[in-house]
Amino acid sequence: MLSDLPIPLDLAPMEAKLVDEVPRDAGWRFEPKWDGFRCLAYRDGEEVLLKAKSGKPLNRFFPDMVAALRALPVDRFVLDGELTIAVDGLLSFEALQMRLHPAESRVRKLAAEQPATFVLFDCLMDAKGASLVDAPLSERRKALEALVKRVGETRTLQLSPGATDRETACGWLADLGTSLDGVVAKRLDGPYVPGERAMLKIKTIRTADCVVGGFRYAEGTLEVGSLLLGLYNAAGKLDHVGFTSTIKHAERPELTARLLRHKGEGFTGDAPGGPSRWSTERTAEWVPLAPELVVEVRYDQVTGDRFRHGTRLVRWRPDKAPRQCTMEQIRPATP
Repeated sequence: MLSDLPIPLDLAPMEAKLVDEVPRDAGWRFEPKWDGFRCLAYRDGEEVLLKAKSGKPLNRFFPDMVAALRALPVDRFVLDGELTIAVDGLLSFEALQMRLHPAESRVRKLAAEQPATFVLFDCLMDAKGASLVDAPLSERRKALEALVKRVGETRTLQLSPGATDRETACGWLADLGTSLDGVVAKRLDGPYVPGERAMLKIKTIRTADCVVGGFRYAEGTLEVGSLLLGLYNAAGKLDHVGFTSTIKHAERPELTARLLRHKGEGFTGDAPGGPSRWSTERTAEWVPLAPELVVEVRYDQVTGDRFRHGTRLVRWRPDKAPRQCTMEQIRPATP
């Protein structure tokens, strides 16, 4: 039974603290930061449990991975890694999100068409069934490599690469483009610390020039709360791609008056408040603007031609022509 394993089923994954640069002192192991769903995988005999970082089970959304882990020749393990799905050679967070569907038939269809890969980066139980939570990363990594060697790497199960030299980690940050999410640094002598930010993460932060296609008022006020960002698609339509709300309070009255002087047609392609299971009444409450203002924003990740998180306003770009703000800025160039 899974409850007989030495690792509690409610164990919280070890997390990472965001820092500005790759650490310079010795004693670190560096790995790519995969753009997927963090997952702890438990197996004891025929029983398999996939558990998300939130603590919720993922089995029903990834039946392909449950079957793959159940078929391995090692019948007891506890692994930490990232569930990923590649589409056209690039990791797709959107494809992962599509798995979170209420209809089992839909999930199984997606699993057959775009099967997931489990990228492994930690092992919490050794081959003899003892807990490795208190063991240093160097020992846990050896156990993980031994397990993967025994079962063999496949398209379904892959070992995350790593390095101990800073130069390699910096090279990843420079060369990985938009396919990954940065670099993670872990102490070689460090134990697995559940639920604590004992690792470091260095994210790849990028910038893009975007058209301000509209704005929303701050709740309960008549002052701007957030700018709605747009990029031109291949058909020449202005698509809504995200927002930025990092506007200083002291600047909001003057900025609101300035924005209202540019009221116009707004987005001509995908617009805010379109059909979405996340839509609320408030998503339709926005003021459309003529495509005349351009801002530069910082962002971390893109999902389905949209900024996954809120962006940070860097500066206004009066020198930039709105038509130069195209979708190519945020699309990966090479798989």
